Amino acid sequence: MVHPPGEGHISGVSEGVLAPVAQALQLNEDERTYLFDLARAARPARRTPSRRRDVETPPRTQWLLDSITMSAAFVRNGHLDVIAHNALGRALHAPMFESPTVDERGRANFARYPFLDAGSQDFFVDWEAGAAATVALLRAEAGREPHDRALRELIGELSTVSADFRTMWAAHDVRIRHEGIKRLQHPEVGLLELTYQSLDLPGSQQRQNQVPFSRRRSSTRVPPHRPP
Repeated sequence: MVHPPGEGHISGVSEGVLAPVAQALQLNEDERTYLFDLARAARPARRTPSRRRDVETPPRTQWLLDSITMSAAFVRNGHLDVIAHNALGRALHAPMFESPTVDERGRANFARYPFLDAGSQDFFVDWEAGAAATVALLRAEAGREPHDRALRELIGELSTVSADFRTMWAAHDVRIRHEGIKRLQHPEVGLLELTYQSLDLPGSQQRQNQVPFSRRRSSTRVPPHRPP
């Protein structure tokens, strides 16, 4: 848990000063990154809030995803939109893509789905832990991009509609990646337990594009997605 000082107090503080502070507070790697991001964001002459332009997924990225046939994989941005995926990634997260929480482009969102769709609590076996990790990811992104208008709107929407989100946001937890074991109650194949690993996407124009890989811990087969 990180309770940072206000921007007025951290503005102008050098990384050389912050480093021993982070050590004294025994911050983990994610919390340390968050603290340094806050300091950079608090520096003078920052731009006014703006809406980041959506960057299309390069064809080579989709080719990479499609070449992964033994694991579910997708690319998410800092807002936790799923902006690209392979066939298994779509099939594994079918309830998210079929949820009314998708955007006008049909993109699922790992923040809107758990907090705005009650069915998510049936899909995610460990819903509370996953939801808390999602909020921690969003808080870390807010530290990196405090002037991102779309991110502010997303956080505002979730705070307004979801009491669970408000409670978890108030915890001030931060996380850069979400990794470990995930359990899903899939509507077609039942209980799935998967290992989960996130990797930064090199050369991305959007800073926090990551490719999370989910691999089955059992021989259960996830049926491929077939468009209607």
